[in-house]
Parts: sequence; structure tokens; C-alpha cells
Amino acid sequence: MGQPWTVGARCAPTGRGKAANPDANFSPSTLKFLKANTGLDGEQWNNIMKLVNKPEQDSLDWPKFYGYCEDIDDERGFTIGIFGATTGGPRDQGPDGPTLFKEFDAASGAGNPSIAGGLTRAGVRGGMQGPVLKISDSEKVFCGKIAALQNNAAWREAMWQTFYKVYIQYSVQQARQRGFGSALTIGSFVDTALNQGASGGSDTLQGLLSRSGGGDEKTFMTRFHAERSKVVDTNEYNQPPNGKNRVKQWSGLLSQGETDLKDADAAVLKATSWKMK
Repeated sequence: MGQPWTVGARCAPTGRGKAANPDANFSPSTLKFLKANTGLDGEQWNNIMKLVNKPEQDSLDWPKFYGYCEDIDDERGFTIGIFGATTGGPRDQGPDGPTLFKEFDAASGAGNPSIAGGLTRAGVRGGMQGPVLKISDSEKVFCGKIAALQNNAAWREAMWQTFYKVYIQYSVQQARQRGFGSALTIGSFVDTALNQGASGGSDTLQGLLSRSGGGDEKTFMTRFHAERSKVVDTNEYNQPPNGKNRVKQWSGLLSQGETDLKDADAAVLKATSWKMK
């Protein structure tokens, strides 16, 4: 208890630290989709998701969170699933939750997918009030319905389609237009976008990129991580000092040269061994 996971002999990674089969954490269609659209494979995405899930859930076992649902009192409504989709609120007037339910309707076979259709399929009562998805059910009822979707293939597909459309696509685009394509850079951008927003305000991925100067990938990312550290614990993005530790995961791996996130199990374990507050 309280020891970093890298200590116990029984936890020692075999060989150069390759997971048994990280591809098993994704459906074949999601794997193919991610490879085609991001250039990264299952092993790389599995490591990115571990690094994302640590500060979000204090766990590396990210596939357990497709059915996650909670009102974490951050004025962003309910937080849902593997990347923390929100239903929206005073601090979030552009939530991604509505897209998730529309994608769920689409992945379930709807000819003309809609938010309302997705809510109905989930057995949830609610609707749009301006930009916010207002849930009529109690937290217990609503989150019970979401928990029941944990192993639903269409829900998982919808989760990745939404994650891609709202955060991953923009992050990959921003990396590529700077000539960067490493798993670590894409992962760091995705983590920033889902935590602080993709574009719009000064704390979003777009805002931070505009303040990170130029140079090669390492120079740029070192500056980017420094800029993110300044704001990551503000505005209820994270509870201090979790945000700074969140950024240190990425900056630490960068300084160790673990940029492709391949054969990186031991390095990822070490990077995520910090204590959540």
C-alpha cells in the first residue's frame, strides 16, 4: 500500500515491458479507425489512455470506465465515460455529451441519428436546453443507465467516435501541421484538449499552442508542458496539485525519450505512480 507499482517483483514487466496484448482493449473496428486516422496502433493508444485515466480516475485500467458516470460538482453537469464527456452546465456551454448520445444512436443503427434517439436507447429522460443537455432523471437513475452500457458495443463505438471528433482529430491535426507525429505529442495534446478544451479560450489546447513558440518537437513540447503547468490546476480543471502531476507524466516521458510509447510499460507505470490528492 502506498508504494509505486514498479516496486513489487511480481509486477515487474517482462522483456522490455510489453503488455500481453493491448489490442484486446479495443474493438477491431476502433483499432482500424484509430490506426487509419492517427497513425498510432493499439499499444500506443493503450498507453495514452493509461496516462489520461490516471489523473481522471486514479487507475490505469481505463477500459473499465465506458460506463463511468458522476456529477463531480464542477458545474459541467454529469461526467461520463473514458474521456469524461459532459452534459454541460455554467462552466461548460459547449458540452460533448450531446454528440455522444447522437453517436450512440448512429452506432446502434439509426438511419437519421439524433440526441433524442440516443437518450431513448439509453433509457434516459432529458433533452437540450440551449447548448446544455438537461437530464431529467436523478443522478442515481441516470448513472445507473450509463453503467449498464459499460459492455455495450455500440456505446463503446460511440465513445470513440465522439472522442475522435471532439478531441483526437483536432489534436492530430495540430501535431501534424507542426511536423510532429509521435504518440507522446499526440497523447499530450489529446490529454490537454479533453481536460481544458480543444479550442476557443486561452487555456485550451489551441490557446496553449499559440504560446508555445516554435522549434523542433522536443523544444516545442518542453515549452508547451511549461505553459500548460501554469493553468492546469486553475478553473477546476484539476484539484491541485494533481494537474501539475498530470503534466509531469508527459514531460517526464519526453525527457526520457519515450516518445513512441512502444515497449513503454515500465516507463508508463513509473510516470503514473504519483499520489492523487
